[in-house]
Amino acid sequence: MDLGLQRRNALVAGGGRGIGKAIALELAREGANVAIVSRTRQELENAAQEIGDATGRKVITLVFDVTQRDQVDSGVAEAAKELGGLHILVNSASLPGGSPTAIGPIETVNEADLLGDFDVKYVGTLRCARAAIPFLKEAGWGRIINISGGNARTAGNLSGGARNVSLVHLTKTLSNQLGQYGITVNCIHPGATRTERTPGMLAQRAAQQGMDPEELERQDFAPGSPSGNAICRMVDASEIGFLAAYLASDKAWAVTGEVIAAGGGTGNSVYY
Repeated sequence: MDLGLQRRNALVAGGGRGIGKAIALELAREGANVAIVSRTRQELENAAQEIGDATGRKVITLVFDVTQRDQVDSGVAEAAKELGGLHILVNSASLPGGSPTAIGPIETVNEADLLGDFDVKYVGTLRCARAAIPFLKEAGWGRIINISGGNARTAGNLSGGARNVSLVHLTKTLSNQLGQYGITVNCIHPGATRTERTPGMLAQRAAQQGMDPEELERQDFAPGSPSGNAICRMVDASEIGFLAAYLASDKAWAVTGEVIAAGGGTGNSVYY
């Protein structure tokens, strides 16, 4: 299927690793030129080399922090200049692995951790969208894809769940504001997703439990496991990339303001 991305330019915030990198790779495979954003230069250079070698597309790297409006505004403008316009924005930036989030009982929750989480994921998404929208309007065609998370539908993490829910509201609001300009806005909820960090995380858990990492993963996703899903395996980041590429395409005009879960059928709740 031709997704119509051969002449499109995309910016992927959080594109140096994980799901963001997988999305950037898939967009480039479909013919888009890509700007990837991270706070870490070496991470970006490695990702850009990999994506460029695999696809032959133009890949530029931008180091900026989505919590800093001046950096976001100048970085997005630079991406549009270097690529010759901007059509697609993917918001996949998140706190670095190991950063504190607001977990635990409300009596002991750290408000600074909560606000820091929101500043990156929710306000960072808003900042990137605000900076990109003038370029999307100028092109008369645009796609904004926000990467949220399955814990928007699960009680527990006080900041992770809440900021993911807030992205749902932002997605719907922007879709209503921007549809008249030929811009669609959608949100993806990944579940447990295999990225480059997964082997190390599995190995650490397996060592703590005295298990083989592969056996631990099979146990996690065995039929009926409370931590598993309907397909009984972990979703790969590339599969999130496939979905994002479709939402970014000419084929997805009818889909906007929507939230699409891509966790392999996690949980038993029914959403309609």
